[in-house]
Amino acid sequence: MKTATELAELIRHSNHGFEVIGTGTKRGLGRPVDAAKLDLSGFSGINLYEPAELILEAGAGTRLSEIESEIDAQRQQLAFEPPDFSRLMGSAHSGTIGGALACALAGPRRIKAGGARDHVLGLTCVTGRGDIVKAGARVVKNVTGYDLPKLMAGSHGTLAAMTSVTFKVLPKPETEETLVVSGLDDTAALRAMSRAMQSPCEVSGAAHLPGQGTYLRLEGISASVAARREKLKSLLQGEIAILADALSKQVWRDIRDVAPFTDNQIRVVWRISVAPTDGPKVIAKIRSSTEFRHFYDWAGGLIWLDVASTNDGMEDVIRAALTTGHATMFRAPADVRAQAHVFHPQSHDLAALTARVKASFDPQGKLNPGRMYRGV
Repeated sequence: MKTATELAELIRHSNHGFEVIGTGTKRGLGRPVDAAKLDLSGFSGINLYEPAELILEAGAGTRLSEIESEIDAQRQQLAFEPPDFSRLMGSAHSGTIGGALACALAGPRRIKAGGARDHVLGLTCVTGRGDIVKAGARVVKNVTGYDLPKLMAGSHGTLAAMTSVTFKVLPKPETEETLVVSGLDDTAALRAMSRAMQSPCEVSGAAHLPGQGTYLRLEGISASVAARREKLKSLLQGEIAILADALSKQVWRDIRDVAPFTDNQIRVVWRISVAPTDGPKVIAKIRSSTEFRHFYDWAGGLIWLDVASTNDGMEDVIRAALTTGHATMFRAPADVRAQAHVFHPQSHDLAALTARVKASFDPQGKLNPGRMYRGV
């Protein structure tokens, strides 16, 4: 299947549900789907790339590696830094551009550049009704009304099957450096990251790996990076080391791809979004109930945590530790994900809104039924 018309006909005239997949690398995200596979890998290839206009349009099933290779040759990048979870999830490769948008994936640069939803310009998709929809444009402009491309970010294939997507790309920085502050506990590290983010130093990555260090990334032209490095050093306390360009890139790839948790595929991995100031309190509550490993990204706003595999993936413990924010069971066995709330439970009003949006796109629940929430 390689045309939106064929896809629309299939969905419109089918009386059963579909598991929407590109190359299948993200099937482990969300609850398991018991439905016929809808293979979108045929919607692949770069349809349009205009480096001077910073625009790229590709089939939703195009592998990220193909896109990144193409734009890297022009010294450009997807600024939201889509992660490669192949080692974490045990998949063959990093997945597709459509999958990155559908799962709203973004790396450490999100704190400066935004996420996938902030860089998508347009898309073509087929709804659960079997309607072909085109939305957005190849230019950045202010609009009013329903922003469909942004709505697709984080929908996990439950609203529509994307066939093509258009993204803005940005120039790659000339160089980068990372300051590594040693000897800080969680609370001190979050204070240091907050100080760095509030400074004029334009930090593009801020992470803390307990026992290893607190990492602060600077990107840009060499002279600017050097000047901002010295300014940032003057604001920080503790022993500071500098990682030059190549080593800095490797460190941030590992943080982006959650490499610290790739050594044991049995453990359950959680992705917890919190206010940065709340992180140490959340960690202290969880520590009182179970053993775990953790690290912080997004200047403390994102906690990656892994726990021993149990029947419930320690869901009650994790969720009880949160008073605000939300937690997602990111990696767990299928039987655990089938029984758990993989995504954070919704309030009554939010659940009602989710159901109304789902009904407007997919009234018969054909697309990825139950992927995010039971019955949705």
